[in-house]
Amino acid sequence: MDEILKQLLQEEQDLQFTKFNEETAWKIGSQLVEHAMRKKLPVTIDITRGARQIFHASLPGASADNDEWIKRKTRLAYRFEHSSFYMGQLLKSKGKTLQEAYLLAESDYAAHGGCFPIMLKGSGMIGTVTISGLPQEEDHQLAVQAIQIFLAQEQ
Repeated sequence: MDEILKQLLQEEQDLQFTKFNEETAWKIGSQLVEHAMRKKLPVTIDITRGARQIFHASLPGASADNDEWIKRKTRLAYRFEHSSFYMGQLLKSKGKTLQEAYLLAESDYAAHGGCFPIMLKGSGMIGTVTISGLPQEEDHQLAVQAIQIFLAQEQ
């Protein structure tokens, strides 16, 4: 379990931006939509910066439930400044629920993979990329891969 947690923290360290704006969100979001459409993935994709939702797409097969999962995953990531998958794995390693560990209601927060923090180098967390609709590890991987591809292209 410790190895997974270390790997997830390393992703957060490695995948940091030097700048992030609406154009960045559009590029990442559009790439995610294209990939999901090609693979026929029933996902909802959401990107925020601060309190603003700056990209949102719901693809065939996704539902209103996915929007609610996104809100709960995003709320968790902003609260702890870690990916929702990291927080879920951390809780699992402790054998605790959100309620037991942090007095947080699962109706408001979701420690399930899919929400990845947008970290600005030297500044910290400024937003999120969130996916909902697949098993939690796949939601997480989809968000991570999109950020990796974008950052590699920007080098």
